[in-house]
Formats: sequence, C-alpha cells, structure tokens
Amino acid sequence: MARQRSRSPKKRGGSRRGRPQARKPATPAYYLQPAKRGAVVVLHKPVGNRATPKVCGVMPSREHAQTLMDQLLRAEGAVRDLFYEATDDGIEALEAVLLATWTSVLERMPSDEGALTPAEMATERERIQRELDARAPQRAAS
Repeated sequence: MARQRSRSPKKRGGSRRGRPQARKPATPAYYLQPAKRGAVVVLHKPVGNRATPKVCGVMPSREHAQTLMDQLLRAEGAVRDLFYEATDDGIEALEAVLLATWTSVLERMPSDEGALTPAEMATERERIQRELDARAPQRAAS
C-alpha cells in the first residue's frame, strides 16, 4: 500500500505571526437627516455619557450641511473633547463652537429664497434637540 501524506501544514521559517489585521475605516461621527421645508439636520453620534445624538445645526440645503460637516471635521481636534464634556463650561464651549461654524457657513453660502431663515433654523435646532433628549429615557427603559 502506498503511504499517505499527513495533512498537517508544513512549517516554514520566519515569524509565527499571521497577517496583520486590516483596519476597518472609522465610521463618521457626523451624519445628516432631512428636516422640515427641505432643510437638513447635521447630527453628531452619541459619545461619552450622552445618550442622544447632538444636533450640530439645521441647514437650508444638503450642500450647506455638507459644508458644515467639513468645517466641523477640520475643527475636530478642539471639538472632539468638547462632545465628551459633561460640565457646564464644556457644554457652553461646544455650543459656542457649533454656533460659530454654523454662522460662518451661512455667511459664506447664502441660502435660497423661500428657505428657512437663520432664526427659524435655530428654533428648529433647539426643538429637534429637545425632542431627541426627551426620547432618551424611553429608550433606556425599553
């Protein structure tokens, strides 16, 4: 009878480590959702002790929202830590940064006629954030 080969893999010289694991691309921290009257809401994913997403701004169009997201990503070094802050000073600083980026985008890119006014966008932003925060205890209980 012929001798059968063993099925064990041959050992090779060199290191015993396998291939390095491929890194998964980081998921973006910001995302968009449609709002009333054709507006778009820019949200930041919940991080730290925050249970709900943070509304970064309500913009009159998708182009405005994308510009706001790009500007927030550029300021991410300073803003990232502020999203984790739970102190009053940290929250105020985050609000100031978000307001500054929001106004700079609206000044650089004026909105079309018939779009939401800046005052309406600010009111809508506050309403959406209150609504998200009100739903948070319900999600935790479920």
